[in-house]
Amino acid sequence: KSCQKPVDKYIEYDPVIILINAVLCKAQAYRHILFNTKINIHGKLCVFCLLCEAYIRWLQLQDSSQNTDPDDLIRYAKEWDFYRMFGIASLEQTSFFIGIFITLWWMTPEMLKRKSDFILLLKALLLSTYGKLLLIPAVIWEHDYTPLCLAFIKVFVLISNSQAIRVTLNLNRIIPWFAIFFGLILENGVVCLFQKMGWDV
Repeated sequence: KSCQKPVDKYIEYDPVIILINAVLCKAQAYRHILFNTKINIHGKLCVFCLLCEAYIRWLQLQDSSQNTDPDDLIRYAKEWDFYRMFGIASLEQTSFFIGIFITLWWMTPEMLKRKSDFILLLKALLLSTYGKLLLIPAVIWEHDYTPLCLAFIKVFVLISNSQAIRVTLNLNRIIPWFAIFFGLILENGVVCLFQKMGWDV
């Protein structure tokens, strides 16, 4: 019903081929992963991606404040700034997802009637953030193009989120992008709020 085919062709494919097709954002590969596999790493993947994002922000924060004050070094040794960055990244991602859920519930209420629909969409969104794992090589191979790499990673994650929404709710391409746009507005609102509070984000 979801694939609109007699059979899921990816049942016969090697997992590496499925992974490559998922990286290429093919809708059929997303359908196979979401509906025909028993992957249960959503929470772990989400935490790991948030740790990667928090680490990137923490490194940028350290680079921007080259202070030789001993109190400042002790503060970094305790890693409080890293935990703060993790909390901020978590709140931003939560607000992004809330924006998506509100938009989809408003535009297609018939698609999100049951609790299981919300849970499936949340799992799909968490799995589709796997692109944030690319932050690790971006840090390891640090060079002058790092901001450009981070921008490309963000675009890739948004494309993956769009495909996950489209496949999960069986929608056209426009509604998922509208939901993502509203999610980004809410996420940026949270960032502006933190900046007004005087936090470095």
